[in-house]
Amino acid sequence: RFKDEQIIPILKEHEAGVSVSDLARKHGFAEGILYTWKSKFGGMEASDAKRLRDLESENDKLKRLLADEMLE
Repeated sequence: RFKDEQIIPILKEHEAGVSVSDLARKHGFAEGILYTWKSKFGGMEASDAKRLRDLESENDKLKRLLADEMLE
């Protein structure tokens, strides 16, 4: 539901000292999801998250091409 560009500022708020429960209430997400986001996006900037998403997309395309080639 949240885009990478929305997650990064939330993590920055947490790093600045805002509690998890306050962030969850303010932005409307479950408290546990913050730790999942932190493990995936911790230390990233918004541009880094966009680049990661683009690389993951390209990697998926290449995997599909390889699988199609192996089937032929």
